[in-house]
Amino acid sequence: MTGPASAVASTRLAVRAELDTLPEGSVVLVGCSGGPDSLALAGAVAFEAPKRSIKAAGLVVDHALQPRSRQVAQTAAAQCRELGLDPVDVQTVRVPRDGSGPEGAARSARYLALEETAERLGADAVLIGHTRDDQAEQVLLGLARGSGSRSLSGMPRRRGLFVRPFIALPRSETEAACTAYGIEPWRDPHNEDPTFARVRARGFLRMLEDELGPGIASALVRSAEMLREDSDYLEDQARQVRSSLGAGPFDAAELLALPRALRTRVWRLLAVEAGSGAGQLTAAHVEALDALLTSWRGQGPLNLPGHVTASRAGGAVALVAKEPARPVE
Repeated sequence: MTGPASAVASTRLAVRAELDTLPEGSVVLVGCSGGPDSLALAGAVAFEAPKRSIKAAGLVVDHALQPRSRQVAQTAAAQCRELGLDPVDVQTVRVPRDGSGPEGAARSARYLALEETAERLGADAVLIGHTRDDQAEQVLLGLARGSGSRSLSGMPRRRGLFVRPFIALPRSETEAACTAYGIEPWRDPHNEDPTFARVRARGFLRMLEDELGPGIASALVRSAEMLREDSDYLEDQARQVRSSLGAGPFDAAELLALPRALRTRVWRLLAVEAGSGAGQLTAAHVEALDALLTSWRGQGPLNLPGHVTASRAGGAVALVAKEPARPVE
């Protein structure tokens, strides 16, 4: 069992590896929810950053979706300051109803707030506290969606400004680190609500560990890492193809000439660009889009997530967002 002292050392070592890639004088921003993962991250960053002449700030995002959310956010901010982050701000965001579901909409609002704060502070990196367990849950959700290798490749350690130093650490390490710091983290009641897909994935992962033995989470994460390089390369190629297609409608023959591995990724780019939530698009949606090329017999438009329709007229395919129907008063 992980002890508090060794957990603190593990979290600091993970953070150190990321901070060592930044020059002296850099600014980093820690995204903190008040949960054990992000508080352990705040503590590790606050300890390691001054050694490298790096300024470490924090941001707590209040989604205003639960009672007492403001108090929870203020408590988390105070804990971050006690750990040594400075400055630490609290920002309340509006979570839009954009068709991506409550989890997706909250995530989009949170990341936007982090990006805006990072720009204001001139931050070189935004550190977030996802762990190996989060990664394993993400891979399971990708399996459930059947959305292909990108979903199965999980979350990257780095993407743009965002860095996940704990992506190889188990959640037990962050819990133990908070114990060592003498911090009582916030326990989000949503993390026990089975109406959320991620909570159900977490429970299923525990069941798999019980039935098949320990190590399932690590195996899922290793599989994700092996898929990510291939997915990154193919998606880079797909983005280049998308750039060459223009504004649309899109030539069906030109799309059909693409290798299927690229074409399906181009479909996903086009659907997300039109307004579909990336996390809502399944393999079935992509297959239906591809059927507009491979087995089109004059069928009508497709309805995609996010109030997007895809249709073909002759030799051209169009993806457009439509206004959701208004309730009758």
